[in-house]
Amino acid sequence: MDMPSQDKEIMEGWLYLIRSNRIGLQYSRKRYFVLEDHVLKSFKAIPASKDEDPVRSAIVDSCIRVTDNGRESVHRKVFFIFTLYNMSNHNDQLKLGASSPEEAARWIHSIQEAALKGGQNVVGCSKNSWQSFRLSGSSRVHHNKPIDWTLCSFTHSDPVTDVIAPSPWTIFGCQNGLRLFKEAKDRDSHGMWDDHPAIMAVGVVDGTSEAIFQTLMSLGPSRSEWDFCFYKGSVVEHLDGHTDIVHKMLYNDWLPWGKKRRDFLLRRYWRREDDGTYVILYHSVFHKKCPRKKGYVRACLKSGGYVISPVNQGKRSVVKHMLAIDWKFWKFYLRTSSARSITIQMLGRVAALRELFRAKQGNCPSSEFSSGELARNIKLHQSEEDGKGDDGKTKEHPSEEVDKVPSELASLVDLDDASDEFFDVPEPLDYEKSENDWSYDFGHEIYSQDVRQPKLSTAAGIVKKLHDLTVQKRGYVDLQEMTREDSILCCYGTTLPKDPTCTMPSSWTAADPSSFLIRGENYLEDQKKVKAKGTLMQMVAADWLRSDKREDDLAGRPGSIVQKYSVQGGPEFFFIINIQVPGSTTYSLALYYMMTTPLEDAPLLESFVKGDDTYRNSRFKLIPYISKGSWIVKQSVGKTACLIGQALEINYFHGKNYLELGVDIGSSTVARGVVSLVLGYLSNLVIEMAFLIQANTAEELPEYLLGTCRLNHLDASKAVLLNS
Repeated sequence: MDMPSQDKEIMEGWLYLIRSNRIGLQYSRKRYFVLEDHVLKSFKAIPASKDEDPVRSAIVDSCIRVTDNGRESVHRKVFFIFTLYNMSNHNDQLKLGASSPEEAARWIHSIQEAALKGGQNVVGCSKNSWQSFRLSGSSRVHHNKPIDWTLCSFTHSDPVTDVIAPSPWTIFGCQNGLRLFKEAKDRDSHGMWDDHPAIMAVGVVDGTSEAIFQTLMSLGPSRSEWDFCFYKGSVVEHLDGHTDIVHKMLYNDWLPWGKKRRDFLLRRYWRREDDGTYVILYHSVFHKKCPRKKGYVRACLKSGGYVISPVNQGKRSVVKHMLAIDWKFWKFYLRTSSARSITIQMLGRVAALRELFRAKQGNCPSSEFSSGELARNIKLHQSEEDGKGDDGKTKEHPSEEVDKVPSELASLVDLDDASDEFFDVPEPLDYEKSENDWSYDFGHEIYSQDVRQPKLSTAAGIVKKLHDLTVQKRGYVDLQEMTREDSILCCYGTTLPKDPTCTMPSSWTAADPSSFLIRGENYLEDQKKVKAKGTLMQMVAADWLRSDKREDDLAGRPGSIVQKYSVQGGPEFFFIINIQVPGSTTYSLALYYMMTTPLEDAPLLESFVKGDDTYRNSRFKLIPYISKGSWIVKQSVGKTACLIGQALEINYFHGKNYLELGVDIGSSTVARGVVSLVLGYLSNLVIEMAFLIQANTAEELPEYLLGTCRLNHLDASKAVLLNS
C-alpha cells in the first residue's frame, strides 16, 4: 500500500483518479500525487527529481473544498473516495480514491489545510485554476510563501471532549478481561434494569484501529474466526459511502434451548475521526427488500455499535462495543435477567476479537494488520465460495448494485476528447493485486457495473433510498414520509417557542455556558481549556421550518424579528445560524442571537462579520452535546468542537444589522449520515449547542462563546410549513 510522505512540507503518494466515460461507467487510473506549497501535481510515475514536470497541476486555493464520500466500488476495487471541487463552479470537480480510510483522511486533512493557507496567497477564486488540472498540460507554478505544514496534524490538538457532562455509564462487572458497563440512569431504578438495557463491553486489542475496523465491517467467511454469534450476512442496500442496510443472521446454539434463530436488519453507519478513531453505529430498520425470513425471529437492535480508539502510538486500540437489544422473547417464557445475560454473552465477541489479533501477532507485525488480515482472506476465498463476498452477497441478486447511484456522477462526467485523453493510459500491471482489502466486503454483484447508471445527485440519490425505508416505531423515523400540512404565514423568529423550564416539547432555551470548554488565555502555551463563564450574545428567538426548497436569508425577510429591530434603528446586532437539512422536505433550524453593545467592542466578532468567506470558514466553531438521548445518537454527534466551515458549505448573508449563516448539511456525506440518524430519534432528544469564533493568536485569547442553545424534544411534524 502506498503511503504519503512523512515530510513536513510535502504530502505525496499514490491515488486513483475516479472518472466516468461517455456512457456513465466509472473507471480508475492510478497516479502519483504531490501536494506542495498549495499546488497539487499529478504524475504517471514517481518523479525522479523535484524538477520533473507533472502531467497536470492545480492550485489549491481558498475556493477549493474537499468532501469525504466514503467507500465506493469501481470494477472490483474498493476505494475510499474524496472529491475536490471549486466553490465558484460546482461542476468543476476531481474525484480521487485512496486504498484505505486512513490514507484518504490524511489527504483530506492536508488539502483542507492547503486550501486555508493557499487563501493567504491567492486573491479571489479563479474559476479556471482547477479546470486547468483536468484539461491543460504541464504548468510550472511557483509561490514565494510556503505553507506552514507544522500547523498540520492528523490528530486533534483539542481534548477528546469539549463538554463537561456526567458519564452516562456505570461499571457493574468484569468478564473475560472485559469491563462491563450499563447506562448510569439505571442506577436510579431501585435495582431494576430496563427490559432492554444498554450494555457496553470495553477491552484493549493489540491491533491498529484501521485493521480492527476492517475486521468488524467484514461480513464474509473471515468473520467466523472471531464472531461466534454470526452465521451469515449481506448488504441489502448501499445508501452512500458511509451508510448501508445490512442483514445479519445468527446461530441459535448459544440461545436458550428451543428458541428459534434470530436475525437483524440494520442501518449501518461509519466514520473516521481525525485522531484515527473509528465509529460504527447500528440500529434496526424495516426494508422492503428484506422481509422477515422463515424460521427466524427478527430481533430489534434499539442502539448499538463500536468505537475503536488508537492508543500506544496507534499500535493498540481500545474497543468499546455497546448493545441494547429486544430479543423478542415471550416474557412469560424467559425472564428479563436471562435476556440481559444473552446480550452480555454477545458482547463477549470483543474478547474473541482480542484473541484473534493476539494470535496473529506471531504471523505478521502489527503494522501490517491494516492490510494483511483481509488480504489473506481474499486470497483464501478467491474462488468466491458459494458466490458470496465478505458482505455475503450472492449472485442471485445482481440487480442490487444497479440501484446504487454513484455519488457526484453527473458532475464528474467530462465528455470532450481533451479530457478523456488524460485518462486513457492503461492501469499499471499491479492492478489486480490486493492493494485494498475491501473488494470482498462489497460482494460479487457490485463487480457487475457494466450498465449505464442514472445521473442523480448524491442528495437526490439518498432521498430516493430513504423513501424505500419503512421504519420501526422506536428509533429510526423517515421524516420524508410525514404528511404535509397546509402552509401558514410565518413571522420569522417566532415559530419555535421558548420554555426555560425545559418541559414543553418542541421548545428552546439557552444552555448553561459553564458546560462547555473553550481556549483559555494561555492556550498557545499550555493547550488548556477552561469553562466558559458566559456568552457575548443573548439567544432571543428560534425557527423550526420545513419547505420543499432551501430557505436562505430568513433575517432579511419582511416580518422577521431582525427587520422589526432594523426599522426601529436601534443598536441591536443579530447573529443567526440557519441549519439546513436537505431532502424532499428541507428542514431549517434557525437560532437568533442578539447583542446591544457596539460590534467594535468585540474585535474578533467584528473581524468575523467584516471578513471574507475564507476567514469565516476557518474560524466558526460549534460544540455539540446530546444531554438526553440514545447512546447511538450521543456517539454519532460527539462532544468535540468542530470548525463547521471546513466540513460543510456555509452561505453568508450580511444585512444592515445582522449576519446570517446558512449551514448546508447536504454538502457533506458524513454530516448527512449523522443528521439523518439524529432526525430519526429527534423527539426523544435534548440537544445542546454552543457557538464561538476560534481564537488563534495571543491577542484573540481567551475565547468566548457567542451563544448557546438547548432544544427540547423537537417534533418534525410541528415544523412550520412555508409557502412555496
